[in-house]
Amino acid sequence: MTPACPYTALDAWIEQHFDEQVRFLQALVRVPTDTPPGDNAPHAERTAELLQDFGYGAEKHAVPADLVRACGMASITNLIVRRHYGPAGSGRTIALNAHGDVVPPGEGWTHDPYGADIVQGRMYGRATAVSKSDFASFTFAVRALEAVARPRRGAVELHFTYDEEFGGELGPGWLLDNGLTRPDLVIAAGFSYELITAHNGCLQLEVTVHGKMAHAAVAHTGVDALQGAVQILNALYAQNRQYQQICSRVPGITHPYLNVGRIEGGINTNVVPGKISFKLDRRMIPEENPVEVEAQLRSVIEQAASAQAGISVDIQRLLLARAMMPLAGNQPLVEAIQKHGQAVLGVPIATRGTPLYTDARLYAERGIPGVIYGAGPRTVLESHAKRADERLELQDLRRATQVIARSLHDLLM
Repeated sequence: MTPACPYTALDAWIEQHFDEQVRFLQALVRVPTDTPPGDNAPHAERTAELLQDFGYGAEKHAVPADLVRACGMASITNLIVRRHYGPAGSGRTIALNAHGDVVPPGEGWTHDPYGADIVQGRMYGRATAVSKSDFASFTFAVRALEAVARPRRGAVELHFTYDEEFGGELGPGWLLDNGLTRPDLVIAAGFSYELITAHNGCLQLEVTVHGKMAHAAVAHTGVDALQGAVQILNALYAQNRQYQQICSRVPGITHPYLNVGRIEGGINTNVVPGKISFKLDRRMIPEENPVEVEAQLRSVIEQAASAQAGISVDIQRLLLARAMMPLAGNQPLVEAIQKHGQAVLGVPIATRGTPLYTDARLYAERGIPGVIYGAGPRTVLESHAKRADERLELQDLRRATQVIARSLHDLLM
């Protein structure tokens, strides 16, 4: 029988099982999922084992090895847990998606990146905030829902996937393209104090600049690829200054921008470098056309290269993640999460955009309305995501789980 006040009962169940939820998250954090190298199947196996302890059978969908290697990773096994309520075909199917793959820890940590240490109410570790925390929030929200007020219709699916860092096409994209799922709505991993309905797109290119190697003692016999690369980079950074004049109409999103995150080349200090490569990341606001953005970038690079004798370039696209704009059908999610977010957190939960890109766009591209919401602080900066000492306030984990459980109750009862 459904309690007279299901929200109070849901909150209480989550409080009573919170230590168990924290241990579940610690177990997930302690299995590394650095991408690269992207050997993520072991984490999926461990996640499936943990879910089985709750009586949740996880379907294991291994992506073919040749596809995984072609994308620069070692292994991917995506998981789907299906929970059906009421008569077949009744109600909505709501997917809850979080990704387990993460960037490598890097330097500067004061805690073990895979220790899941808890200090003064915070858990430290890679993916504590983005987004193994939402493996925990989504799983325990569904457990609470079923324990307290079993829904009478619809279904929930947990989608735990492993390709967000390289674009998501072999994560949710692969599940959707292969007909393994077709939900009506989706909640994707996010943070607790904001409801994201739009986000930037991302274009990543690798540019290889070719010159001619020579001994540094007779440098005039070569063509310095590094000097060529510098001229190209100067042209790109000039574009970056122009981007600041373009403003998005979406709250939370400012302007396009470009970042060069990796440069490598040369063979020794006494050799004129004959080849330099760099990788760039171009964030696209929702109003931009990705085809036009890529064509314009290629033109800037090629023109800067052609102005230098002996310099040529190769340009390879590494990633194209399209921007996400709100779909009209997301309103039930927005209303439920805003209502319960304010009730649980005590502050209004505004809808906004984010300069990040996420797996949620892959559902939106296929016409599935969604939002981005989950366990985390008010900003990415506070979470230390992709930086040293990534952390999660445990009270945010508990509160987000309560908000999600309450919202699922409203959508499925």
